[in-house]
Order: sequence, then C-alpha cells, then structure tokens
Amino acid sequence: MSISEPSAQMLRHQKRPERTLIYRDAIRASWLGIAANLGLGIVKLISGIVGNSFALISDAFNSIGDAMTSIAVLSALKIAQRPADNEHPYGHTRAEAIAASNVAVVVFVSATLIGYEAVRRMMSSAPVEPLAGWTVLVAAANMIIKEGLFRYKMSVGKKTGSMSMIANAWDHRSDALCSLAVLIGLSILLIGGPQYAWAEKAAAIVVAMGIMYSSIHLYRASAAELMDPQASEEMVNEILKVAQQAPDVANVETLLVRKTGLEYLIDIHIEVDGSLTVKDGHDIGHRVKKSLLDAFPNVLDVLVHLEPHPHDHP
Repeated sequence: MSISEPSAQMLRHQKRPERTLIYRDAIRASWLGIAANLGLGIVKLISGIVGNSFALISDAFNSIGDAMTSIAVLSALKIAQRPADNEHPYGHTRAEAIAASNVAVVVFVSATLIGYEAVRRMMSSAPVEPLAGWTVLVAAANMIIKEGLFRYKMSVGKKTGSMSMIANAWDHRSDALCSLAVLIGLSILLIGGPQYAWAEKAAAIVVAMGIMYSSIHLYRASAAELMDPQASEEMVNEILKVAQQAPDVANVETLLVRKTGLEYLIDIHIEVDGSLTVKDGHDIGHRVKKSLLDAFPNVLDVLVHLEPHPHDHP
C-alpha cells in the first residue's frame, strides 16, 4: 500500500514558506553574477579595444558569456518555483538543469570561435600595435573580483544544493585563472616589447581553453542531474534517521531520494505491524510523510509505501 496525495495536496506543499527561502539565496547570487559579469565584460571590452589587447577582448566575451549563464540560471530558478499542474505533476524543478546544459553548449561554441581567432592572430605577421600599460590593472582587478564571486557562489551552491550554481562558481574560478593568464601575457609583452607579442595571443588561447573546460564541466554536471541521481549519502542517512524515529515504524526497507533542481523527491518503503487496519497504516504513513516534510524544507514530496514487518509472521 502506498501513501501519496493528489496534485492539490502537492500544490499546498509547494506553497510552503520554506520553499521560497530555498530559492532566495540562489536568485540573489544570480542577480549579483549578472551585474558583476556585465560590468566586467563592458570594462574589459572597452579596455581591450582602446588598449589594443585581444586577450582582454577575449576575456570580455568570457564575462559576457557568464552573464548569459547567470540569466539562464535565474530564469530557470523562476520557472522551477512554479507549482505542479496536470501536465507537470512533479513540478518544474528540472528547468534549472535544462537551462544550464543548453547554456553550456552555447558557451562552448563561443569559446571555439575565440580560440580560432586567437590562433589566427598568433600566426599572422601583421604589425603589433602598442599595448596600453593600464590594461594590466584591468586584468588584475578582474582576477580578484572573479575569485571573490567563486567563493560566494560556491557557498550559496553548497547551501542550496544548486548544481548550476556550483558549476557557475567553478566557472568564476576558471575565469580567475584565465585572467591570471592574461595578466602574465600582458606583463610579458609590456616588459619584453613587441617581440613578445605571442605571449598576449597565447593568453587569449588559454582563455578560450578555460571557457571550453568550464562549459564541459557545466554540461556534465547539469546532464548528470537529469539522470535522477541519488542524494548524497549524508542526506540519505539523515532522512533514514528521521523516518526510523517516527512512531510505529518497525523498519525502513527501501529509501530512494532523487534530486530535482534545488529540491528532492523521496520514495520510502516502511515496515509496520501487519495486523494493523488499513486506516492505522494510512495514518502511520502520513505521520512519516509529515515528519520528513517538516524536517527537510528542500524536500518537495514524499511517497510512502507500507510493508508488513516480517517478524509479525514467523
């Protein structure tokens, strides 16, 4: 016997105040990422054009791509909060992973184009225009800001369980390393002179490779989430502990916890006294479900299946 509830009840679960709080921090982090990346992208693009640095221009498109990623994540988070309906009885939480995987493909393509242009420029014999010294300061400032964004978004991602937020955080770490490459390339060119123009082009290639790596990492993480992965062992054990402490639960036979966006769906088989009436078993199942929903705000719904305890029948 399974204890579940109709769509209307699931809708009530989705309106829990705790559910809004789960998304709040992720949405704030996405807005911060959009503002920071757009600002950095514009500054680096202008600096690269005025200061004659293709490496900075490449890094500018990197930041603009990050802003696109943050916009996609933000939109997906908004969609993910929509209540379940007849067409989507389990809600819309998959939107986050779908958006992240699609953005990853777009970012990878843009990185390929940047890398191609960087290689073409390195092989070109065209005269090198003088590089503005202040471009080094732009690269250094970008590296510091990106590292700060990495630490902030990683913290939010771990807190909320958002795979796209964690992937986006690693994207910022990759960007910080790319900016370090740009900083080194520009410094070599400024100190060594025009004969070291290859260093600035090499930095642009490193940036392109960094973007490719980040996009692959993001795609793998988002695709994996679409495959219904089991929750972490730590979370499963916490859920098991709460379920076992519920009154009249003799044992937990099966516990499946699948991640869906920032939330989780639980399928649990509990063993109870086989001589109980259907109503008694139904009440036990509802108590288990309520205890799990109360204990874990990031759990979207719980399906409880009842089994007779084997010790009841020697």
